Order: sequence, then structure tokens, then C-alpha cells
Amino acid sequence: MSIRKPRMILIDVDGTLVDSVPDLAWCVDEMMRRLGRAPHGEAKVRNWVGNGVERLCRRALVGQLDGEPPNEDFERAYPVFLELYAENTSKRSRLYPGVREGIDYFKSQGYLLGCVTNKAAQFTLPLLKDLCLYPDFGIVVSGDTLAVKKPDPQPLLHAAAHFGVSPQESLMIGDSRSDVTAARAAGFQIVCMSYGYNHGEDIRNYDPDLVVDSMSELVGIL
Repeated sequence: MSIRKPRMILIDVDGTLVDSVPDLAWCVDEMMRRLGRAPHGEAKVRNWVGNGVERLCRRALVGQLDGEPPNEDFERAYPVFLELYAENTSKRSRLYPGVREGIDYFKSQGYLLGCVTNKAAQFTLPLLKDLCLYPDFGIVVSGDTLAVKKPDPQPLLHAAAHFGVSPQESLMIGDSRSDVTAARAAGFQIVCMSYGYNHGEDIRNYDPDLVVDSMSELVGIL
């Protein structure tokens, strides 16, 4: 499917711009050790990422994608995870191949660029700054910027209003079902990365407008 040329491009962080799983998995496993439990390993954690660190912590405690740990377990574990992740937000995380080239192209063509993520601002901003992405965005909408986050469309519409752009002139680039759901509800076009975090499911199952293997592919498409 062809993509209409937008005026504004919003981009997700985890699984789209940045492979943050190595840091998240390290923090999960260290948290488990401090709680006297067995670590999970990076492969398992990779399938649990994508709905914010609170949800990730709950999944780690139950050892699966769905389910809730006892509240006292979570109350004990979550502060440990937050402390670990504050110190390990970007030590092992890396940009995906093609991201820098893609963003440089978007900037050269005059697209309005924003970042919309479910990651809390206390982690989003240091990560973007450490990986030299922060200056590229005219707005950063984090998971706690508004009262709601993706898959609610409001974070996307908030960024569009900031730039004075209509949904019809807007494109979201993401990697997960929540990105597709938010974009559809907001009236945006949606491009997804094939490599992202979608709990082990192929993102094509959720019918985005386009799936690409690298952000640099959008140079030829846009």
C-alpha cells in the first residue's frame, strides 16, 4: 500500500528507534536476584516489553505475559526495578540500523518530527539524550505526559495539536499492536517496523499501512 506524504511524523521509542531490551532485561534479572528469585534471561523479557515498565515488572514477577502478581510482591519489587533502570537506561541500548539515516532524511525534507512513547519521561528523556536523538524532535510525549497512553489515540492527537497538523497529514511509525490501534483511532497513517516488540506476534497480523525492515527504507517510499 502506498503512503500519502505527511507533514508530521511521530515515532515510537522502544522497538522502533531503540533496542532497549538489553538494559530492561538486565534490570529485570537483577531485580529477580535481589528478590531471591531466578532470573528470566533476555529472550523471555524481549516478549514482555512494550507496555511500560510497570507492566514489565508485573510480568517478570508472574513469569508470563498475562496475569497479576500478589500486590505485596509488586510493591516490594517495583521500587527495586525503578532504581536499577534509572541507572541503566542506556548502558546497553542501541539505535536500530537505519534509524539515524531515516531521521536525517526526514529532517532534510522538512517533516515535523515528534516522539510518542509509553515509557515514562524520567526514562525517555535520558535515553533520547544519551543516544543523541533528543534534539531531533519538536515534541516528546511520554507515557506519563497525559492521563492516558497508547493504544489511546490522545497522545498522537496531542502531538498533532502541538504542531497544528491534522490527522490526515500525520504518520505514526511504530512496532506494536498498540501503535496500530492508536494510529487508527487518531486517523493517522501507520508504518510498522518488522523487528519490534509485539509480544512475539507478527505485526502484519494487525494490518498497518506498511511494514518495513529499516527506517532507511522510508527514504525511497516518502
